[in-house]
Amino acid sequence: MSVFISSRPSMAAYVKRQGGVTAFLLAMLIAAMPLGAADLPDFTGLVKDNADAVVNISTTQERPQRTSNMPFDQRQLEQLPEFFQEFFRGPNSPFGQGAPGRSQPVTSMGSGFIVSKDGYVLTNNHVVEGADEIIVRLNDRREMPAELVGTDPRSDMAVLKINDEEDLPVVRIGESDGLEPGEWVFAIGSPFGFDYTVTAGIVSAVGRALPSENYVPFIQTDVAINPGNSGGPLFNLEGKVVGINSQIYTRSGGFMGVSFAIPIDEAMNVFQQIRDEGSVARGWLGVLIQEVNRDLAESFGLSRPRGALVAEVIPDSPAADAGLKAGDIVLEYNGKTINLSSDLPPMVGTTQVGKTAELKVLREGKTMNIDVEIERLPGDEDQAQATEQQPGTQSGPLGLQVEPLTDEIKEAMEVEHGVLVANVSQGPALKAGVRPNDIITELNRKEIRSVEDFRKAATDLPEDKAVSVRVVREGRATYLVMKP
Repeated sequence: MSVFISSRPSMAAYVKRQGGVTAFLLAMLIAAMPLGAADLPDFTGLVKDNADAVVNISTTQERPQRTSNMPFDQRQLEQLPEFFQEFFRGPNSPFGQGAPGRSQPVTSMGSGFIVSKDGYVLTNNHVVEGADEIIVRLNDRREMPAELVGTDPRSDMAVLKINDEEDLPVVRIGESDGLEPGEWVFAIGSPFGFDYTVTAGIVSAVGRALPSENYVPFIQTDVAINPGNSGGPLFNLEGKVVGINSQIYTRSGGFMGVSFAIPIDEAMNVFQQIRDEGSVARGWLGVLIQEVNRDLAESFGLSRPRGALVAEVIPDSPAADAGLKAGDIVLEYNGKTINLSSDLPPMVGTTQVGKTAELKVLREGKTMNIDVEIERLPGDEDQAQATEQQPGTQSGPLGLQVEPLTDEIKEAMEVEHGVLVANVSQGPALKAGVRPNDIITELNRKEIRSVEDFRKAATDLPEDKAVSVRVVREGRATYLVMKP
């Protein structure tokens, strides 16, 4: 067993003996030394000041139940091996699907917070989605029904309205734009139904793009968030809301140290649009983009990976009208640098519809500015979402056999030119990810309109240098990289 004895009393005695300037300097040095737990923030006052404006949200949804000949109850069934559970629960099970029975209420819980004296409450869309009844409970145990004003599934936000004779407690709204990794933050919510639970941590990262949503630059934290916390506020050390806790990354169903919150700047913009207009309008550029990795950066002449590579321009979109082309790399948007492709969608989404945005793009080794008038994001999400790069792109050194495109293929794939990949054998193309039935429309920045164009471009490829190839696969275009 080891014993730690603080050296500070003896240091203080030494300072006392020295006196004068030496004592002053040593005192300043001691004051600057870390004090362990004494340096950690105290959240007690912040929690007392803000807990009253945080609410518990419970929902009820009527769902028709089916009668069943199941020989086990739910608890007993969950104790059986998975094979037997599947047998009794499966669609072909003689026990699982019975006749329709009477409706049974299904309840769920979440969190939220009051943002105005007249009773507007913010929470997550998934907390109230499909609910037939929404009840809001305050910290003083008052309960009242809530009206669903509107939702925005894209940002996972919902706006509720409660009515009360007295002034309601409200949170103070902060700013999320200046958040930096390492800052202390804390959450108040109702995980697993435990009302007004406080958890704390730090900002782990900002501007995170998740696969489910490209238009929200999420705040990543290590604050413990569990089912029931959804929709609750994320506070900074000033006691101001900087985010709405929304999602977690988990393999177990519970907290694993990676949580995501909607930035309050984005949330308040959504709230104001829902309150004033009844819906949310986001900007739309009309391109499919992908990440620029090291090989793509080399093939396009960039000194390092950066920007958003335009894989496809949607016809009749703002980008098409402005002259943006496949193969352009967007380096800046309204003066803001694009380091990752995921930086671009949130910038476009928050641009006011009808405004003109200035893009700085790299095209054929030269930078140029393009002005684009931003339009409203269409309802078809598949058309508007950005895509990440897919894995890996005439026989010969590339290992490809190509054929001319028929008019039927052009019409079916909605392409104007290119060549059809008939077969792929071992070689650079296979390693790059080119597959049979892909349509190659560009090779090494050269447009491919015929088999002859492809042969010429393939013959002129540099050795031991990454080159790009643009392929259309199942109606979607993407850039791949291969090294001949």
